[in-house]
Amino acid sequence: MSEGRIEAIHIAVSKGAAPTAVKAVQAVTGHGLEADRYATGNGVKPGKAGGKRAATLIEAEAIEALGQDYNVRIEPGESRRNITTRGVALNHLVGRTFQVGEAVLRGVELCEPCNYLENLTQPGVRAGLVHRGGLRAEILESGMIRVGDVIHA
Repeated sequence: MSEGRIEAIHIAVSKGAAPTAVKAVQAVTGHGLEADRYATGNGVKPGKAGGKRAATLIEAEAIEALGQDYNVRIEPGESRRNITTRGVALNHLVGRTFQVGEAVLRGVELCEPCNYLENLTQPGVRAGLVHRGGLRAEILESGMIRVGDVIHA
């Protein structure tokens, strides 16, 4: 079992809206992170809210490597992922159940970067985050998630 920590949490109220940093968020089974667009369905294609896109995670180490390896620097919120982690290999959590704060999540698939992400940030983000762009997860059990919480994987 590995253990990591949550460094940052971001939510976006609609598609294209700047992500807002929050200190804590309620994860709701079957819906997503409270007030995030995937929980509310605001600006999300029908059938895409909640489910496997209920929460997205990215490693702080991947964001740092983007700067070191590609000379592309972004802040955690610019990654468009909800939860920034440290000390846990997210790619290894596909198909696995893990605890994030009080919530229980299941890794569904890698969250590979896309042209949309690069258009919202800067050139090089897509190439620099291939295979380290994070994880899409579904929420199996509701609970609070706070910056500083432990991730038990």
